Amino acid sequence: MSLQPRPGAEIPALTVRVARAGNPHGTAAMWIRDRLDGLFSDEDFTAWYPRDGRPGLSPAQLATVCVLQYALNLSDRQAAETVRCRIDFKYALGLELEDPGFHHSVLSDFRDRLAERATAPTGCWAWH
Repeated sequence: MSLQPRPGAEIPALTVRVARAGNPHGTAAMWIRDRLDGLFSDEDFTAWYPRDGRPGLSPAQLATVCVLQYALNLSDRQAAETVRCRIDFKYALGLELEDPGFHHSVLSDFRDRLAERATAPTGCWAWH
């Protein structure tokens, strides 16, 4: 899998309108996006992925899903289903309302990659 960094990571306008209409005071997922926007960027993960191959999912989005998953005490299956079904999660991830999400196994693969990078002898991985 290769990394194709997403520029900007803006929330689609329709996703914002629908999320705010249904949750005028926001939700935990929306609060996390609004306050932590920019904490993760795909460029922070470029060393994890080859330059060629099938495009992978946005690692910045997967990192955000992991934060939401932890905050809301969700299993991998629940987190993946929540991304697929809940508008506030689509808002938090900057996804179009039609986005189909991803298979739950992607989360454990991402955490494995995170653990490998965090314990690599060449240095500890960290966000800038």
